[in-house]
Amino acid sequence: MSESKDGDLRVIIADPLLPDGIETLRSAPGLVVEDHTESDRDALVGALQGASALIVRSRTKVTADLLESADRLRVVGRAGVGVDNIDIPAATRRGVAVLNAPAANTQSTAELAFALLLAAARRITEADASIRAGEWRRKELRGIQLSGKTLGVIGLGRIGAEVVWRARAFGMRVVAHDPYVSDERASDLGVELASLDELLPACHAITVHVPLSDENRGFIGRRELAAMRPGSILVNAARGGLVDEAALAEALGSGHLGAAGLDVFETEPLPADSPLRDAPQLVFSPHLGASTYEAQRQVSRQIAISVRNALVDGDFSAALNAPFEAEDRDGAGPIMDLGYRLARLLDGLEDAPPSRIEVRYGGTRDGVLGPLAASVAVGFLERRVDPPLNVVNALSIAAERGLEIVRVRTQASGDYTNYVGLSADSARGKGMAVGGALMGSRMEPRVVHVGTFRIETEPRGTCLLIRNRDQPGVIGAVGTILGEAQANIAEYHLARRRGGGRSFGVVRIDEELPPEVLQALNDLAGVDEVRQVNFD
Repeated sequence: MSESKDGDLRVIIADPLLPDGIETLRSAPGLVVEDHTESDRDALVGALQGASALIVRSRTKVTADLLESADRLRVVGRAGVGVDNIDIPAATRRGVAVLNAPAANTQSTAELAFALLLAAARRITEADASIRAGEWRRKELRGIQLSGKTLGVIGLGRIGAEVVWRARAFGMRVVAHDPYVSDERASDLGVELASLDELLPACHAITVHVPLSDENRGFIGRRELAAMRPGSILVNAARGGLVDEAALAEALGSGHLGAAGLDVFETEPLPADSPLRDAPQLVFSPHLGASTYEAQRQVSRQIAISVRNALVDGDFSAALNAPFEAEDRDGAGPIMDLGYRLARLLDGLEDAPPSRIEVRYGGTRDGVLGPLAASVAVGFLERRVDPPLNVVNALSIAAERGLEIVRVRTQASGDYTNYVGLSADSARGKGMAVGGALMGSRMEPRVVHVGTFRIETEPRGTCLLIRNRDQPGVIGAVGTILGEAQANIAEYHLARRRGGGRSFGVVRIDEELPPEVLQALNDLAGVDEVRQVNFD
């Protein structure tokens, strides 16, 4: 076990992780990795006190009680795809981000699914056993050819799509069922979309690639098995529980199904009294979908990177329980960061708690408003609520406090290709409005207006926001007080509507000012108000 230093963030490894992932975590600044793969449940509960992250595979069950004992936990990382061993609603209530490694084992799992299909179609395991028993059953062990047959693929996610490519390479026609896939995507894959009722009787073989949930447990049950083509093959390398195992054993035993291949089971390891053990024409593998060196290496590294990004950079955009769709977060990082910083600015300008914040986005990206709204809620509430607060729970906390976050998509401005605007309303009426944009090829964040004042400044570090009358001597007086306080000025931006009216200044300084210096600035002649905002 590693000893942590004050301020370090502890990462608990509960289930085995390959060295690639462990080294990725250990090389990150401020992270200390503790190996508890040999610890019992009580020891793990004790280790989670004060820990920031927990990484598991399928063995460790992350229950509500376990989460309750982890007083400072911010992240649970699942080194793999399925997260049915994690109580996601309980994690979400506590603001704990749940991360997984969705793409790392795609190729390996697709290859295993197709291997099970081939083994079932050509009766490979029976043939192997017969030779080991001294037999030579060439005539009896006649299989079926896949070329020219129809494969049904249920679920066209990453793994399902990879199975499609393999099936097409074998000369198979592919029919798919996935209510969330567009006609365009199906056309790209070269598959025909069908309802489940249409697919079941039409296919010589069916493979399942959908996640497990309470709603689809037993997804392939007696009704579905009875509807399948006589003599057809069923493959499940997705999640145990999707197929009714007793009904499958009956369908194989009666000869209605020709064969099946299973890599996953309702209870793992498979119980000794499972009816599947005596079912004929059934090919087993013990949950080997991701069990290749290449997949495990990628899974280990991918989950480590996601956990590191969450803890070190505050990037929770990969969380499964974030209040937006997974595809929306891809590439949304700079826009989310801009929204967060603008919300910090808005919070610094607003004393009365608003009842409504309008979040406007004008730019080239679709699907960004969900992640953006969550980041805005974090930035605005960070100073007002106790932690934990992140994109996982910020919108629900805002709703609990009576703060409505409204999302508005606008046209991209002629001046800015990615613009974000925030405005606050309260019982007293319209509040402050701020706006920002991403500049240049590096998409650097900039504040471009505060209220009606147009100003361009980088929202980083500590800034003073100065409202003053546009008259001689104000800037000099501000500089004098800052100089006497040994405050180094990094930037000074000034905006005004017209000479002799009102001005707005943004002064970026290297360190925060103590209250007495802020009061001295507020007491200056010609100064209406000085506020201090820390953007980082």
